Amino acid sequence: MKNSKRYLAYAVVFLVLVLLVYLQFRTWRNFDWALLLQFNIKWRHILHGVALIYIAYILRAVRWKIFLRPVRREASILRLVSHTLIGFTGLALLGRPGELIRPYLIARRENLSVASQVAVWTVERIFDVGGFTVLMVAAIFLPSKLHAFAAAAPPEVKHWIYLTGYMLIALVLGLLIAAVLMSYRGNHIAQWVEERFSHLAENLGHRIAQKIREFTAGLDTIHGPLAFLELSAVSVLMWWVIALSYKEVTSAYGAPMHAMSTTKVLLLMGSSMVGSMVQLPGVGGGSQLATISAMDHVFDIVPKELAVSCGIMLWLVTFVAVVPVGLLLAHLERLSLRKLSDESAEAEESATASG
Repeated sequence: MKNSKRYLAYAVVFLVLVLLVYLQFRTWRNFDWALLLQFNIKWRHILHGVALIYIAYILRAVRWKIFLRPVRREASILRLVSHTLIGFTGLALLGRPGELIRPYLIARRENLSVASQVAVWTVERIFDVGGFTVLMVAAIFLPSKLHAFAAAAPPEVKHWIYLTGYMLIALVLGLLIAAVLMSYRGNHIAQWVEERFSHLAENLGHRIAQKIREFTAGLDTIHGPLAFLELSAVSVLMWWVIALSYKEVTSAYGAPMHAMSTTKVLLLMGSSMVGSMVQLPGVGGGSQLATISAMDHVFDIVPKELAVSCGIMLWLVTFVAVVPVGLLLAHLERLSLRKLSDESAEAEESATASG
């Protein structure tokens, strides 16, 4: 039953991606596929981009160590880096079913409950959104090349850039309010949800309530203002490093991409993040299409083949480059990504059933 649902989801995603590809390239009547491999790419910039992405993974491990400090102060950074690389390799190759490999591995190796590390993973998402939002909002509304670009952009582009900024601000404020409410009243809210929606199919009320309890438990890992500031600083630094990686990849294409400043690539990052919600395991699709579309419609990158080539390269560097090292580490530790994915899903279901 679980596999049939997974295959159905993949089929729907595949059909959506096919439709998006068709709509994108229908407007490019004279697209020259042969040009995709003929750009004079400066590979040292690509290598710099890969190195920066690995630094971002290290920062993710540092952030997780801060979360673990109250319960596992002795947790090894090197071990957490290994779990992070293996986890993101699982995400790249397996798609969404591989998302829980990282918290599952950390829980198993640090002798902690899976539910506690899934809770940390949930709260980590808030710091990801917050860190990216700080950079994006600063680039849009404070003096910067992106701010100047937005001010001089066509009205429709200017509208969407500023709307993005306002939506991100609203999202982060909403998440902060929700976090405060959960930290004080999380268990009461979970109980109310469970009672209110207990009649829904597949025990949905209980599942939602369990997610609320996990999120509330994750907030307990932030011990004091100092920890919050440390987590926030690491998150902002991590997303700035990722932005630098994007900048290196665009710089690899030389003069046609020189206008892509580090602040401007934040828009590309945002479009890639939105597009990643529609992905096929090991193939991607959504993030590349969203990035290509942003370069075409927002930054007016020409020729079109350049936008496609750069979009695919950005996906390879920022999403796929982790796979060789992650597979090597998994092999050295005698781990199967598929087995880890199944075990992590089963552990989460068990935690939900017993919650």
